[in-house]
Amino acid sequence: MWAGWFRLKSFAEGTKQEDTASTGTGSADVPESRPADPTRAPAAPAPGQTGPGSAAASRAVADAGTAVGAYLVAWAWFGAAVFTDPVLWLLALAAGAAVIIRAAGSVMRRKPRFSTPADRVTLGRAGIVAFCAAETVVGLIAGAGPSLPVVVLGTAAFLLDAVDGRVARFTGCATAEGARLDSDTDAALVLVLSCAAAGKFGLWPLGIGLMYYAFLAAAWFRTSLKNPLPSSTVRRVIGAAQPAALLFALLPAVPPALGAMVLGPALGLLAFSFGRDVVKLERLRASRASAAGSPATRAGSPAGT
Repeated sequence: MWAGWFRLKSFAEGTKQEDTASTGTGSADVPESRPADPTRAPAAPAPGQTGPGSAAASRAVADAGTAVGAYLVAWAWFGAAVFTDPVLWLLALAAGAAVIIRAAGSVMRRKPRFSTPADRVTLGRAGIVAFCAAETVVGLIAGAGPSLPVVVLGTAAFLLDAVDGRVARFTGCATAEGARLDSDTDAALVLVLSCAAAGKFGLWPLGIGLMYYAFLAAAWFRTSLKNPLPSSTVRRVIGAAQPAALLFALLPAVPPALGAMVLGPALGLLAFSFGRDVVKLERLRASRASAAGSPATRAGSPAGT
C-alpha cells in the first residue's frame, strides 16, 4: 500500500514539472523545493479578468474565503462534539487557522488576483492539513501522542497532492503562483507531521519539517538562494519520501524503533538535498559574478558590431 502511494506521489511530481516546463512558468518541487522565482511575472490574464472587481478576482476571494470558512465550521462542529476544554480547543483552532490563512493569503496577494481549478484543489488540501494541525496540537498538549485521525488526514492530504497537478495539466492552468501555493501546502503538511512525530520520537524529527522554512529564512539574507533551480528527479524523489516516511512512522502499529529507522535516513536525505542545492546556487552566483566582472563584460562589445 505504501509503495502505491509513493509511486502515485512521484508520478504527480513529474506531472507538475511537465506542466510548468510546457507553460514557461517556474516550478516548485515539494516539499523540499526551493521557492519559485519571485521576479517572474504571472501569465497575462484574459480580457475582462483584471482589476479588483473582475470576475477572476471575485472568484479568488470566494475560493479563499470558502477554504477558511470550511475549516472554521468543521473544527467548530468537531470541537463542540468532542472537547470540553475551551483553551485546548482554541489552541488547536489557532494552529489550523495559521495553515489555512497562509494558503488563502497566498491567493489573495496575487496581482492581478485570480484562482484556478488546481488552486481550489490545493486550497481544499490546505484545509485538510489545517484540520490535521489542530488534531496534532490536541495530541501534543494532551500527551497522548499521534492519533489515528492525524495519519488518516495526513494520508488524504498526501494523496490529493497527486490531483492538483493533474487538474492543472488538464485545464491548462499551471502557473508559478499555483506551484508556490502547492509547495507551501506540502511544506505545511510535512511540518505538521513532523510535530506529530516529535510527540512519539522526541524533538529531532522536527528537522524534517523545519528545513524548508530555514531555507526560506536564509534566502532573506542570501538572495542567491531565491534563484530557481532546474528540475531534478533526485529532488522530487527525496521530497516525496518525506511525508511517506512520516506517515509510516506515525502508524499506531509501527514500533518507535522501526519508525526511527525510517525517519533517520529521510532526514539525512533531505539535508543532503538542501545542501546540494545550496552549493549549486552558490556556484551559479559565483559564475555570474565572475562573468560580470570579466574584462570583456566591462569593456562591452566593440564599436560597429
